[in-house]
Amino acid sequence: MTTIQAAAQKIKADLGLNSFVVGVKFILKDEPIHVRGRRLLQHRYCQALMKARQGEHVLLDAEGISCPAAAAAFGFKALPPALQTGKGLQGFGIVANADTGKRMFEGMTALEPGTLQALYLFPLEQAVIISDIVVVEDEIEKLMWIALAHLNNQGGKRIESSTAILQAACVDATLIPFLQNRFNMSFGCYGCRDATDIGANETVLGFPFHEFEAIASAIDFLQNKAIPNSRSKNALEMLKRKDSNNSEQADPLNT
Repeated sequence: MTTIQAAAQKIKADLGLNSFVVGVKFILKDEPIHVRGRRLLQHRYCQALMKARQGEHVLLDAEGISCPAAAAAFGFKALPPALQTGKGLQGFGIVANADTGKRMFEGMTALEPGTLQALYLFPLEQAVIISDIVVVEDEIEKLMWIALAHLNNQGGKRIESSTAILQAACVDATLIPFLQNRFNMSFGCYGCRDATDIGANETVLGFPFHEFEAIASAIDFLQNKAIPNSRSKNALEMLKRKDSNNSEQADPLNT
């Protein structure tokens, strides 16, 4: 576990993350729970993620989860009729047409009902078990480097992500990576931006844990040159100097 913890710490330091990289463990039905975490009640999944990125170890189950959409995605509860029909999203002003909302939920990635017992979310720097998924919620520029690290490891294959701008934390960053075994990025959603402290300039991504070591190594490589060079904005400074020189030359008072 010390290797995992050290790699998570280095990713945070290299990218300047504002919060912890989060590990998510799916505790399946009838599987013993061997971890210690604060059992949350009346919490949305995105709120559990918020607490984990701030340093807490938390458990979320069918009794504790309060978001009906996330509860349905994790197979804890059935999707309420208002969401099935799309009228719930229409009522929130998220979609203009109920059929649009209906289609968004019809395409929702979800676990089979009764599959999952609980979710354990924790800072990866304090890992005591191997997680199933790694989730990072932070500023967009910082997540860009994680995506580039993944792309390096995939030999340049373009990243294809799936989102409905709905259920960004629970489905986009957690369930899709878990069920489809792939890297996925999101723009965030109405729910997580309303219910958590995620910033306007922040978003979320997730990937299977088996990619973690390779991504950590690729970030280390990018930190040697690409990250500091890009953040220095040398090309922008050159443009500013060029524009300044051109402006001075065009000024009739200087002729």
